[in-house]
Amino acid sequence: MSAHPCLDPSVVRWSVPAAERGGRPVLLLLHGYGSDEHDLFGLVPYLPDGFVIASVRAPLAPPWPMPGASWYPIEGLDGRDPREITRAAHAVLAFVQDAVGPAPVGLLGFSQGGAVALQTLRADPDAVSFAVVLAGYAPGGEMPGDAVLAERRPPVFWGRGAADDVIPAHAVDQTAQWLPGHSRLSGRVYPGLTHSISQDELDDVRAFLDARLAEREG
Repeated sequence: MSAHPCLDPSVVRWSVPAAERGGRPVLLLLHGYGSDEHDLFGLVPYLPDGFVIASVRAPLAPPWPMPGASWYPIEGLDGRDPREITRAAHAVLAFVQDAVGPAPVGLLGFSQGGAVALQTLRADPDAVSFAVVLAGYAPGGEMPGDAVLAERRPPVFWGRGAADDVIPAHAVDQTAQWLPGHSRLSGRVYPGLTHSISQDELDDVRAFLDARLAEREG
């Protein structure tokens, strides 16, 4: 088995053709469990067009009959192995190096993709400039970049629904304890929202991403 699974560049959905990507910041979309690269790509009209957006497909197939792809195995609601999430994070980093280039990227992930987004930031803080975590969480354990993140405090947006019953409470609590000490945290808990994304949340994500573009230009 390889050190990490590989992302397939042939199934990536890009918001603009290759000729229009030069010199522009890249936002990578990481979908949730049982989904694929087409799912979060539907958010593109709601996101700032200052970013080149790439929606990738997770490298694993979940157990039948679950459709789509997954970033790491889930054995029951509590079976989320940080080592498997780290393997997925290294797959994302390899894709960034091979298909995006040397400039830091931003990550936007939903559910599993949100956990992988944070783990990728923790694995290599030099490769990721910010993260948007929607209905996701921070995996447990220590990562090589944690001390760097505690010093740098990169921007992170964490949004979740008050009625989300998919992410275990202990994972939410763990994230609430970890993020403030390792990021410049913004975010919101949305009343009545389940394990999904609302228009209010998209508006907040748009404002967060606009701020990242303004920082870049300033």
